[in-house]
Amino acid sequence: MQAKLNLIVAAAATVLSGTAMAQEVVVKIGHVGPVSGAQAHYGKDNENGARMAVEELNAKGVTIGGKKVKLELVAEDDAADPKQGTAAAQKLCDAKVNGVVGHLNSGTTIPASTVYNQCGIPHITPSATNPKLTQQGYKTTFRLLANDNALGAGLALHAANNLKLKKVAIIDDRTAYGQGVAEVFKKTAQARGIQIVDEQFTNDKATDFMAILTAIKSKAPDGVFYGGMDPQAGPMLRQMDQLGLSNVKFFGGDGICTAKLAELSGGAKALGGVICAEGGASLDKMPGGKAWMAKYEAKYPKQFQVYSPYTYDAVHVLVDAMVRAGSADPKVYTAKLFETNYQGVTTKVGFEADGELKNPAMTLYVYKDGKKVPLN
Repeated sequence: MQAKLNLIVAAAATVLSGTAMAQEVVVKIGHVGPVSGAQAHYGKDNENGARMAVEELNAKGVTIGGKKVKLELVAEDDAADPKQGTAAAQKLCDAKVNGVVGHLNSGTTIPASTVYNQCGIPHITPSATNPKLTQQGYKTTFRLLANDNALGAGLALHAANNLKLKKVAIIDDRTAYGQGVAEVFKKTAQARGIQIVDEQFTNDKATDFMAILTAIKSKAPDGVFYGGMDPQAGPMLRQMDQLGLSNVKFFGGDGICTAKLAELSGGAKALGGVICAEGGASLDKMPGGKAWMAKYEAKYPKQFQVYSPYTYDAVHVLVDAMVRAGSADPKVYTAKLFETNYQGVTTKVGFEADGELKNPAMTLYVYKDGKKVPLN
């Protein structure tokens, strides 16, 4: 009789346990960035920020629509390649993730945004800055920092108004990001009376820029603008030294504006002439920047680059919209993203009707003694 009673109790416990498990809903957050290839340092940093947010939210406990939720990060690698980016986006759609943080590059984010729009999943990019991204009119696309119109223009205005430069050469890497930010810089610089003495282009895999820089040197510019990322900007600065261009100012957007640029430039003197721009405030001026950075550094020592605070906030913004909607179903909660009023680490987050961040900040940086420091 006792044995039979024990069996009944055990069976009841199993049913109750199963019911508890059934009540805990798994909500999948996708993340995509280049975690392989030359830009892997950016991608890993971004993934770290998203993972940290997921772990902290799970530790705190999240309830959506009266049900306890367990968040799960589904991480994909796009290697900064547009084809791999759309494949990763489709993979996340097929996995029925509830929302996506990514991608890193404009060249991967723009085509991936079409995939997310088709499957109805919202995505928030922490770093893709080409204005064309939000001009597509998708109601599933959001950006968490200033776009290239702000960055390219801000750099050109600094070159004209503060540095009083007269002649500038432009190089871009032919990516959606590089061409986009270079074009904005060019238009703004010309409107302020700066002469564009040369325009050259390379690609996002190149390491030898001697021919391009030699051609530019013959035009005697006061400054060079580079639209691209730090794996190319680093060697470019070294080669500028070799050609006697160490004193020429070197401008770039957030793609070159990393701590790693100092390492990639190999101690080049030209690093001292770098002026770069990032969307958003410097860490010290972010509402929760210092405290957040202390946590991040303890968890991921010496891995910080640029955008991980934005991926961290993006996860929180997605979950905040789900909580307010009482549902993790993208069909239900996506509309709530447009009503976001969330105090993040990076800024007070709210979105315009096109998915752009309201009132985005911009910061210029220079390099002193090999360290990136804010200029404003």
